[in-house]
Amino acid sequence: MDGWVRPPAVAGFFYPAEARRLAAEVDGYIAAGLHTGDGRVEASPVPKVLIAPHAGYRYSGPVAGAGYARLDPARASITRVVLVGPAHHLRVEGLAVSGAGYFATPLGLVPVDASLRDLALGCPGVVLDDAAHAPEHSLEVHLPFLQRSLDSFSLLPLVAGRATPRQVADVLEAVWGGSETLIVVSTDLSHYHDYSTAQGLDRRTADAIVHCAVEAIGPYDACGAVPVRGVLEAARRQHLHVELVDLRTSGDTAGPKDRVVGYGAFIAA
Repeated sequence: MDGWVRPPAVAGFFYPAEARRLAAEVDGYIAAGLHTGDGRVEASPVPKVLIAPHAGYRYSGPVAGAGYARLDPARASITRVVLVGPAHHLRVEGLAVSGAGYFATPLGLVPVDASLRDLALGCPGVVLDDAAHAPEHSLEVHLPFLQRSLDSFSLLPLVAGRATPRQVADVLEAVWGGSETLIVVSTDLSHYHDYSTAQGLDRRTADAIVHCAVEAIGPYDACGAVPVRGVLEAARRQHLHVELVDLRTSGDTAGPKDRVVGYGAFIAA
């Protein structure tokens, strides 16, 4: 095994640390997302882009599962994942890649794609910064969903800090690839409003995402506003169609309704 391993930072906190329990929980969220209310399997195009939340699973897991369920037809054909999330802990100028050879979860090791990392590092504003990755949950919480949704894949992990939509889009286009490559953007939506206010704010943000209205998404509309705006700029360039899969808040899933966090799942194809 070549390369050092980035260990999980939030196992046992954001999601279960025991492998069997974690697999069962993630499988349950994905299975629930595979069906509509009348029991029919949801049909949709295989996404090139998935936008999904990154909170503790009891809060955002059902919404993430609805998004990851859309990968089911391509579980064998998607073999590379570009995963982009916001920096919560350290200030990052531009985007940061990790020098690790693997990212670990309780479900096993995910290999980092060295060739994609080299392509990303060739773009302006991309740096190697393992300190930014060490405590970051915005990427980590997606890995078990990817491990249960795809047969086998390599990973390009990117933490986005102070970057423009154009800068993020340029990096994504450099590693865009073909149908074998999936772009996953990690974001939650509004934070700590009452339930009714959050619903209105998140519906407005969801409409902006669906219409690729990059300029309509403000920094407080989503904690991952930087990568979201960047992937939407790339989606506009690539003429992708964006679809809303699920839109809920923590008040709908596992929390009180006086101070909620919004979650959305979207696909683009």
